[in-house]
Parts: sequence; C-alpha cells; structure tokens
Amino acid sequence: MPDPQTYGLSPDWVPGPDGIPYRRAARVIVADEEDRVLLVRGHDSGEVTRSWWFTVGGGVDAGEDERAGAVRELAEETGLVVDPEELLGPVLTRSALFDFARVTCRQDEDFFFVRVTATEVSHAGWTELEREVLDEVRWWHVGELAEAVRDGVVVYPAGLPAIVTRLLGGWDGTAEHLDESSV
Repeated sequence: MPDPQTYGLSPDWVPGPDGIPYRRAARVIVADEEDRVLLVRGHDSGEVTRSWWFTVGGGVDAGEDERAGAVRELAEETGLVVDPEELLGPVLTRSALFDFARVTCRQDEDFFFVRVTATEVSHAGWTELEREVLDEVRWWHVGELAEAVRDGVVVYPAGLPAIVTRLLGGWDGTAEHLDESSV
C-alpha cells in the first residue's frame, strides 16, 4: 500500500486544496547544435504498457525557484550542466492533470529553453523512482519527432514539435500557456 503522504510518488507531491496530489515543476526544452531536442521516455509504474516521451525536468524543491529547479533537474536527469542564466524563459507554462501510478496528479510547470554543445547524457543522478520508470533518453530531430507524433507516439507537452520549431527560430519573449488538465 502506498504511503498516503506520498501516494507512492516522490515526496514533493502534496495534497492540493482539492485533495489531488500537486506539485510545481520546472522543465527544460534542450536543443543541440544540430537542432535536435532531448527527450526522456518513461512508463507508468501502475500500468507498465503506457509510455510517453517528455522533456527533462521535475518537481521544484521547497525554497527553490523554477529556474534553479530546471538547472538542477537537467543535471540530475542528464548530467548536462548549464548556468541558470543560459536558460531562456520561461518560454511556456503548462497546467496538467494526469494519471500516474494509478493516482490522479496535478502539476503546474514552467518550461525553459537552452542550447547545449555537449550531447552525451548520464543517468548517474537518477532517483530510485526514475530508475524504475524512465526507459530511455534520446535526441530527436524535430521532423522525426513530428512524424512519430503523427504515427501515434505520445509526447508531452502536446504540440512539442511545433513549440521546438518556433524556439529554434528564436524566442520572441512570450510564454504560451497550455492547459492539459484532462485525464
């Protein structure tokens, strides 16, 4: 039986006003010099046949701002180290309600964008939960990613290929908001 305080998830999830586990998160859209985007594929620990691709990132620690959380998560999940000032954004915000580990969760996310020259990633900083549910880290050409989405591959946030294409052309200083709060 999962711990009722953590819902079988990491301890940064806390009950929101509606009782649904909630956390703030910071995510990073990472592009390399070849205009590829770095994504992680994970699966649902409660339903292992469900998997999806998503951007690097995770929960913001207590007392940490989103930019610092994004840099920390990038280093932990990939081994890529960037200066917080290198991050553009937030370039996107997202409110999401989703099922994970047979629990409905709510998450508010700030997305940042960064270009990196180093492309070798490391899993050394993964938590125990990440080691259980993360399956693969991969660099995608945007056209290849768009084709995969058309073929039914699940990618979050929705519309990521178009978002990345816009960012590769130069960020205009605005932050689009996505509401993906349906489960």
